[in-house]
Amino acid sequence: MAELESLETAAEHERILREIESTDTACIGPTLRSVYDGEEHGRFMEKLEARIRNHDREIEKMCNFHYQGFVDSITELLKVRGEAQKLKNQVTDTNRKLQSEGKEVTMEELKQCRLQQRNISATVDNLTLCLPVLEMYSKLREQMKSKRHYPALKTLEHLEHVYLPRVSHYRFCKIMVDNIPKLREEIKDVSMSDLKDFLESIRKHSDKIGETAMKQACGLHCLKERKFQILFESMEKDGEPEVLTDLVDFSPVYRCLHIYSVLGARETFENYYRKQRRKQARLVLQPPSNMHETLDGYRKYFNQIVGFFVVEDHILHTTQGLVNRAYIDELWEMALSKTIAALRTHSSYCSDPNLALDLKNLIVLFADTLQGYGFPVNQLFDMLLEIRDQYSEILLKKWSGVFRNILDSDNYSPIPVANEELYMKIVGQFPFQDTELEKQPFPKKFPFSEFVPKVYNQIKEFIYACLKFSEDLHLSSTEIDDMIRKSTNLLLTRMLSNCLQNVIKRRNTGLTELVQIIINTTHLEKSCKFLEEFITNITNVHPDTVHTSKLYGTTTFKDARHAAEEEIYTNLNQKIDQFLQLADYDWMAVEPGSKASDYLVDLIAFLRSTFAVFTHLPGKVAQTACMSACKHLSTSLTQLLLEAEVRQLTLGALQQFNLDVEECEQFARSGPVPGFQGDTLQLAFIDLRQLLDLFIQWDWSTYLADYGQPTCKYLRVNPTTALTLLEKMKDTSRKNNVFAQFRKNERDKQKLIDAVAKQLRSLINSHHL
Repeated sequence: MAELESLETAAEHERILREIESTDTACIGPTLRSVYDGEEHGRFMEKLEARIRNHDREIEKMCNFHYQGFVDSITELLKVRGEAQKLKNQVTDTNRKLQSEGKEVTMEELKQCRLQQRNISATVDNLTLCLPVLEMYSKLREQMKSKRHYPALKTLEHLEHVYLPRVSHYRFCKIMVDNIPKLREEIKDVSMSDLKDFLESIRKHSDKIGETAMKQACGLHCLKERKFQILFESMEKDGEPEVLTDLVDFSPVYRCLHIYSVLGARETFENYYRKQRRKQARLVLQPPSNMHETLDGYRKYFNQIVGFFVVEDHILHTTQGLVNRAYIDELWEMALSKTIAALRTHSSYCSDPNLALDLKNLIVLFADTLQGYGFPVNQLFDMLLEIRDQYSEILLKKWSGVFRNILDSDNYSPIPVANEELYMKIVGQFPFQDTELEKQPFPKKFPFSEFVPKVYNQIKEFIYACLKFSEDLHLSSTEIDDMIRKSTNLLLTRMLSNCLQNVIKRRNTGLTELVQIIINTTHLEKSCKFLEEFITNITNVHPDTVHTSKLYGTTTFKDARHAAEEEIYTNLNQKIDQFLQLADYDWMAVEPGSKASDYLVDLIAFLRSTFAVFTHLPGKVAQTACMSACKHLSTSLTQLLLEAEVRQLTLGALQQFNLDVEECEQFARSGPVPGFQGDTLQLAFIDLRQLLDLFIQWDWSTYLADYGQPTCKYLRVNPTTALTLLEKMKDTSRKNNVFAQFRKNERDKQKLIDAVAKQLRSLINSHHL
């Protein structure tokens, strides 16, 4: 228990010692009182003495450590004391000299010096006040001289409101104040002059500004194709397009705007600027009279318009209210209407499809450029659709000439091929497949002539040309497909059809050429489905889609083929007529010859050789041509027999004529064209055959008895025709038999002819009744 109390007492003493060490001296009383209140103060004193001895030892150690520094400090202090003594001696000496010198100065002189000192001080103060004003005025002049008008105006404002009021009682200040309005007007006039120079500069640089903007639009939209590069031939030479601020210094208009705003004349400035720009817009929108002659004319026109509106757009976004959106929209509406009107007028003079296509690309780039600046350009694309129709007309005229050249230069002979390479070349140009032809050895011939693959490929080229114009017009695939099909239909139905019709109707077009044209158009007609597929492949619009136009190629080639067929029939008939003009019958011959007439033999030989060429024609065409030729020959022979110039006719002449008809019938029986059934072709001569049989066999009793009955032997003999021919023979009998009345047989024959003629007239009259 005693040990525990001893430990507590030692801990309490230790606490008190720490408190004594750390507590301020003024507050140590309570702590000491607590020591003496206890009974262990003797023991505390021992601890205190031990603590003091510890601290003394630490102090001694510290003093020993810092002793050399203390010695050095004492040495420095002794040196300072010596220097202080020297300074004291110098001050004392100076004071003695000053006192000695001062005895010579009088009081008046001192007063005068004091007055001068005050005057100098006042002058310095006043100069100090005036110098900033003069410096500011000098700065103003320097700024005006260096054409820094806006800083000059700021300096003038500062001078007027800050510096001049401080020195307002000076005369030079009044001069400056009176000069301030003049300076303002001078700044105003000079800045306006700079603005006029700026307006003139942008008018001159509009072309370059517009060209730069369109180049940037071209690059922005990745329009790196040749069709756009050709619009700016100098793009590669000039390097990267410049930015607008590199081409035009807009600082004059900014300065002038700020100056007029500060001077309170902003509205005047805005009205002047807008008025001048409207005038410039009208000049820019006036196209040169020869703009339509070259693409460069259109390019410069568009560059100037783009340059004008690029500047206005820049002004809109870099100034506050100098121009507003309503003002620019008004200018754009005017520009759009005038531009479209100018393009309509000048594009109407265009006859070169390449120029029209380049113009379209230029208009697209023009529209895209301005659209990038926020201008509505839908009307431009609508106008491009009008130019598209005009472009189609230009293409039609061009391809009409192309087709004419192809048709005029064609030899209208099947294309010969000597080897596989040539064969595959033709097949690659035109979709043709013929298993039998492929099996034939070389050399061999295609059934069509060269104009077939040429025309087919030119139609494809026309479709490509139409497609080029439709690109970048923001049209749907269906619209492009419809446009291409309509244009192609016009090409087929108008241009190609007219060219084919002209060739067919041409005087020097022979039967061989007409036959080849029929063969060619047949193959072109078959190729129309491949043209349909070609258009489908490039437009990705299936032909079965609703509202999709169909190609009229089939109709075109059918019409041309029918025209060629009709021309063949006409041509054959003309050839037959030419041979018949060579006919030289002796209508008064007593006896017939031993063979057919020479002209008819030649005619039959001609027909045989002609129909031999018809082997490649469709069967019906060849048969129709052959039947038409035989009918025409039969009709012409009948007319030859009955024509008014043949007034008299003998039985011998009629028998010779019969030999010629038999030659014709023999030709018909020989089957010059395959496909006729039985004696079908001979029926072409049935009318003439029955008429000749009636007269040669003199079978009037049968004719008159059976007339009108379906089973009549001479059903096709018209009584009028028989009467006409009979009259010719009656006249011959009377003229050549002067003494016929003296011979009974002749008299009986004459009576018979008269009786038959009478009965024929009766039949004719009864038929008419």
